[in-house]
Amino acid sequence: MERPYPTDNEIILDSKRYIVSKTDPKGIIEYGNDYFVEISGYTESELIGKPHNIVRHPDMPRVAFKMMWDRILKGDNFIALVKNLAKDGSFYWVVTEFECKRDPLSNDIVSFTAFRKAAPRSAIDAIIPIYEKLKEIERGGGITASEKYFRGYLEDHNITYDEFINKTVGNSGMFKVFFTLMKKLFR
Repeated sequence: MERPYPTDNEIILDSKRYIVSKTDPKGIIEYGNDYFVEISGYTESELIGKPHNIVRHPDMPRVAFKMMWDRILKGDNFIALVKNLAKDGSFYWVVTEFECKRDPLSNDIVSFTAFRKAAPRSAIDAIIPIYEKLKEIERGGGITASEKYFRGYLEDHNITYDEFINKTVGNSGMFKVFFTLMKKLFR
């Protein structure tokens, strides 16, 4: 499937609705709720069986996904602010929590579920310059240089990644309640 050319058209998400998708351990889509299908612009049959990066916007720094995979492959949850790409080239911003599911007998990771909610405008405005800087560093020095810069940025601000994302997103209590409820619904 050919990747769409990004446009400047932003899809404003309904703050009362949520997007859920589930992938196998390699990131292949196994499930997407109706809102995910609607917002992405793809049909369900176009999404199922495809890599989840089908909705990855090129404005996203690769290091964001490296950090995500590093954490979730260890079985740790991960929250991120993500700019996604719809089939028509439009984009939408989400706060996403990734959760892994393990096989109860082998303890192997069998799937990942991503729960998404509309990102607050203040969080989007705060993260854009950081993502632009990370993309610039990646163009010149690759993902390793970008990761070193971002880890240095966190150290310089004396915060962990989790503290950084909670501060950027704001209302972290509201998102924690949302993510907790979504996890209960999809178990």
